[in-house]
Amino acid sequence: MHQKWTARSSLLALAAVLATAATAQDFTLALDDPHLNLIPRTAAEAARIAAVTAPTTDFSTAQKFEEKSAGAATVRARSDADAFSQPSGNIAFEDELNFKVGNGLFRKLWVSSPSSTLASDGLGPLYNARSCQRCHIKDGRGHPPENAEDNSISMFLRVSIPGTDAEAIGQIEGYIATRPDPTYGAQLQDFAVQGNSSEYRLDISYEEEVITLADGATASLRHPTYTAADLGYGPLHKDAMLSPRVAPQMIGLGLLEAISAADILANADPEDADGDGISGHANIVWSQVHEQPMLGRFGLKAGNPTILEQSASAFVGDIGISNPIFQAGSGECTDLQADCMASIHGDGDDREFEIDQIGLDLVTFYSRNLGVPARRNVDDQQVLLGKQVFYETGCTSCHTPSFVTQRLEDRPEQSFQLIWPYTDMLLHDMGPALADNRPEARATGSEWRTPPLWGIGLTQQVSGHSYFLHDGRARSLLEAVLWHGGEAAPQRETVIQLPTAERDALITYLESL
Repeated sequence: MHQKWTARSSLLALAAVLATAATAQDFTLALDDPHLNLIPRTAAEAARIAAVTAPTTDFSTAQKFEEKSAGAATVRARSDADAFSQPSGNIAFEDELNFKVGNGLFRKLWVSSPSSTLASDGLGPLYNARSCQRCHIKDGRGHPPENAEDNSISMFLRVSIPGTDAEAIGQIEGYIATRPDPTYGAQLQDFAVQGNSSEYRLDISYEEEVITLADGATASLRHPTYTAADLGYGPLHKDAMLSPRVAPQMIGLGLLEAISAADILANADPEDADGDGISGHANIVWSQVHEQPMLGRFGLKAGNPTILEQSASAFVGDIGISNPIFQAGSGECTDLQADCMASIHGDGDDREFEIDQIGLDLVTFYSRNLGVPARRNVDDQQVLLGKQVFYETGCTSCHTPSFVTQRLEDRPEQSFQLIWPYTDMLLHDMGPALADNRPEARATGSEWRTPPLWGIGLTQQVSGHSYFLHDGRARSLLEAVLWHGGEAAPQRETVIQLPTAERDALITYLESL
């Protein structure tokens, strides 16, 4: 049975309950994987896994199975824009129908209530997009507006204000309390159904910074300034913290969900005990489904523990669609938005919610099974040189190359696969230049989850652009590397000093992922 909360009240109500129930001092945190039906590993399996995922020191040839980014779930690397829209390579024939129906719901255009299409009404009243696919274009990355006339449909601003110590979740050590903006909620929506005002218009301006590399070549970094313009409901709270987000790519999510929490936590080094300058730590969040602290895995700051909860929060926040986990038919409307709260909603019919549990599960299944394309040119000599540069520069300190997923009783597509996502799934301080100065659970305002790199070389082909990082400010892979600061500042400086051939090889390697 899923615990049910409204989008507006869940965090505050939860904090109040936990503050009286437990504190960090009397709670022993033991993260496990309650979302997975596990078959325990044997000692022999653990030894095999340690051997197969050990970092390589041989760059003369590709590693065994390296081409298969997602193990048996890997799909062929298509040459068109549908490269990220294929089902897991090992999906059973009888499950392909569930994948296709989930895809239909993912692409579905929702309409406002009341409507004759009862299965599709309930949009908004405030929303960022009418479908999941409108943000995750071709299941790939979103992008910032190209110019003042372009829309920001695959990008928005999260918003919160500082909370109090009493509102922190006592069972999660290091939890940083925040609250939604009292007027605008937890994110800003730039669209509204008829009879309502949208909340804002996203305005972005850039200032260019030229970086000179050791060989005399230059690169330009664009520093963004974000403005919530044309506010529809009065000013934001004076302490409002804004965080720009573009929609991330969707491939391989089920495999990331199937990595053992213990394997991820084994790479954490919050006090930098090994002295390598890297101090990754886990985001720990409250699961509203499992009613316990869980490892955060999804979202740019790892703010959600499962694909199910990530999907449910996106439905209510991005589209305004109520569901069994976030039940408010008013979506992200707040009590200070009276017309929005009074608008007609699409719940209360046979569905009970605007998307019911069956629909939510189908979208989750689809999202869990979007296949990862195979690597390209893994034995190419320039790719191998770039791989050596990637490893020896220290990029793998955060972009962990490989894991083996858990053995699972009921998810054969994700069960016991050797995967190559190039992420440690941990939070890292990326320095002031990339900071949004907005905390999220245990993530500070300068910390981000290491993004997976698999499929990154197909971004232009799938999404029609080459914008990277959490807000799409980087216009190329080289720019993305040069934005690294904080814990990754030494690696950034190493790349700046690379000979031309090695820098070019590094980019070629990244493009092969």
